[in-house]
Amino acid sequence: MCSTLKSRFLGAIMLIALALSAAASAATPQRLTIDRLFAAPDLSGPSLRGARFSPDGKLVTYLQGKPDAKDRLDIWAYDTSSRRTHLLVDSAALVADEGTLSPEEEARRERARTSSLAGIVEYEFSPNSRYLLIPLSGDLYLYDLRAASAAAAVRRLTSTPAAETDARFSPRGRYVSYVRDQNLFVFELSTGRELAITQTGGGLLSFGVAEFIAQEEMDRSTGYWWSPNERRIAYTRVDESTVDEVERFEIYAESVKVIRQRYPAAGRPNARVDLLVHDLDQASDRELPAGSASDGYLARVNWFPDSSALAVQRQPRDQKLLQLWRVDASSGAGRLLIEERSDTWVDLHDELTFLKQRPAFIWSSARSGYDHLYLFDYEGRMLRPITAGPWMVAGSGRERAIETVDEARGLVYFTANRDTPLERHLYVAPLEGASDSAGIESGIKRLSREAGWHANTLSSDGKFWLNTFSTPDSPPSLSLRRTDGSLVDVLVANRLDDSHPYAPYLPLHQPTEFGTLKASDGQTLHYQLTRPVGMQAGRRYPVIVEVYGGPGVQNVRKAWGGLFRQYLAQQGYVVFTVDNRGSAFRGRAFEGALYRRMGTVEVEDQIRGVDYLRTLPFVDGTRIGVFGWSYGGYMALMSMVKAPGHFTAGASGAPVTDWRLYDTHYTERYMSTPDDNPEGYREGNVMTYADQLAGPLLIMHGMADDNVLFTHSTALFKRLQDLRKPFEVMPYPGSKHALLRFGSTGPHAYDTIVQFFARTLRPDRPKIEGPAGEPIAAE
Repeated sequence: MCSTLKSRFLGAIMLIALALSAAASAATPQRLTIDRLFAAPDLSGPSLRGARFSPDGKLVTYLQGKPDAKDRLDIWAYDTSSRRTHLLVDSAALVADEGTLSPEEEARRERARTSSLAGIVEYEFSPNSRYLLIPLSGDLYLYDLRAASAAAAVRRLTSTPAAETDARFSPRGRYVSYVRDQNLFVFELSTGRELAITQTGGGLLSFGVAEFIAQEEMDRSTGYWWSPNERRIAYTRVDESTVDEVERFEIYAESVKVIRQRYPAAGRPNARVDLLVHDLDQASDRELPAGSASDGYLARVNWFPDSSALAVQRQPRDQKLLQLWRVDASSGAGRLLIEERSDTWVDLHDELTFLKQRPAFIWSSARSGYDHLYLFDYEGRMLRPITAGPWMVAGSGRERAIETVDEARGLVYFTANRDTPLERHLYVAPLEGASDSAGIESGIKRLSREAGWHANTLSSDGKFWLNTFSTPDSPPSLSLRRTDGSLVDVLVANRLDDSHPYAPYLPLHQPTEFGTLKASDGQTLHYQLTRPVGMQAGRRYPVIVEVYGGPGVQNVRKAWGGLFRQYLAQQGYVVFTVDNRGSAFRGRAFEGALYRRMGTVEVEDQIRGVDYLRTLPFVDGTRIGVFGWSYGGYMALMSMVKAPGHFTAGASGAPVTDWRLYDTHYTERYMSTPDDNPEGYREGNVMTYADQLAGPLLIMHGMADDNVLFTHSTALFKRLQDLRKPFEVMPYPGSKHALLRFGSTGPHAYDTIVQFFARTLRPDRPKIEGPAGEPIAAE
């Protein structure tokens, strides 16, 4: 008995000690580290991607990382009847070892910015919701959701040396189509028979493949399109023989590959893209001249609902015009329906939506100065505007903004920034109604309630709504709602409670402050600012300006993200971002301010931001650094060489340095060609102002970058060396453009940035001021 009492006493003591230890641990906030930012589990909670409804609306599915490998994705499902969530398809159960990606799949993922992910990166439901089509390790798998067991559910469709890419079901589910070895194939599911639609692809000729420019710059990731009745497939023929061959050296740790890449640089020839249509019943092909683009661009292809014609969007080389054509699938005859014109450029979109109950479609246009929705008939006559006002119909990212159309009730559901550019919300507008701006505005209703960032997906019948929601202080949650806004269920709460991965770091989490400045032309600039942890009165702190600054991107948002900013704040920095003129979702005048003069107004607005920072009592205006990647890397360089009195040090990643070296579609959209705009290209060239570099500079670049070629950096290296300007370089052997996303290179790259600014901005030595504002040496 004494022994038992003693054991119980010791056990009680141990429990108390453990509880006190846990309490002490919980009371001691942890500081973020670069390693922890990349480690599993994800600090943002479950890493959800691509939430969607099955076609029958019975399942909600999404991709989610494994607890111990956040970038290896599986398919999860929520049953709308039982309201239960379960693992639907385990990627490891399909393929234990994924091996090395094929060059085709590697390039496709690089264009989609998913190259750092593993497992199931994409999948598709069959039209009847019974099957999933899953590409994995270069082959295709069919997963039967009604199978008795997981083992019985899997059917491997292909097992070939070459990889299948861009796979999908046909509209009625009889076939699976895909591209292999630059040819287009169709697989008949009932017989297992494979049919080659094309056979002569290879080398510089490809069929059904979106060319480099289409994938990288036009958000067109496919080169073929099924007709709704499954009788025909429209597809591209891409001839790259006209495109300049660039010898690119992919330098790895232990080898060097010479890559002969067809890269269309500004002012040089593009690939020739022709549109054809294949008739499966007749096994015949017809060229569609109205859909071809010899030097311009085949932007989008859709089918009219009755399968008789294609809706083809084309742009000329200067992109000041966007045309929508109706192209007859039998005769090839084309008829122009809509023309959109601009003095700068016309942005592409994916908002073309055909109605099912009448011959009409919804189209997006910036003719008012802002992207809005309009209703057109099949003759190209505008019936009425659906939305209007000084705001943008815009998705939460690259996603389309139109979520669904409920024709029975005459409603259009869409995502927009109507209330503030810093947020996204779900709205609904009537298909029919007022045609004046005031009347249209009064008919629009906001459905999402909480202030913040809402990414939205609606069921095809318009009854239910998947809402992914976050704020700067709350990570993304996923809920199922009715389209009246009422809550059905919370699928992923992702609350910042004690069990959340971010909980140990929450006590040091700094709130994000938002504000506005005025550009030189009076336009409003939005900024966000994070203060350093543990600020003390009378001390002035260094600043790191995080910049992107290029068109098509918005950085200042009331959304979760920026854990690297939190890390920097814990290191003693003020972190600041301003969306300059030229950045996205603010209307044609705001974005068009940089037309033909990239590297000018963007830098002016960044200087505006620094001038504001210098008015703040806690900022040391002599220690302001700037960091960016890609266009942000270009901005970091231009800020350092054009405003040396404002920026103390700069870190530039994968930068454009000379726009003549970058690709046609992106560069010419904003700058025209080098022959047409030589002064703009000279003014936008980093080398033009390199002699003004006065502060420490770090340049980082992947040595296998196939987007912003490594040549951009080597050209700048030579120029700075000729000028005898000191600078630092960190090349990454074998890495491409998105190296910051990879667990293998990202931590080192961020370490390098942090160490560079620690040396050049010295956050460990905050300036202290006396009562009159004079500096006092810090201890």
